[in-house]
Amino acid sequence: MSSTEQKAPLERVPVMQQILDSPFLLLFLGVTLPTVLYLIWGVMEVASVPLAK
Repeated sequence: MSSTEQKAPLERVPVMQQILDSPFLLLFLGVTLPTVLYLIWGVMEVASVPLAK
């Protein structure tokens, strides 16, 4: 290695870039988040229905 070639210091890859670079993680998040939010929305809807007399 000559003196003009220098190794660049290793930079930390940001977390958001790691998430966006992972197709399986994106697939998992794209399926899981809407499912969880839809379930929470459904539970809130059922809980808001008034009791019959």
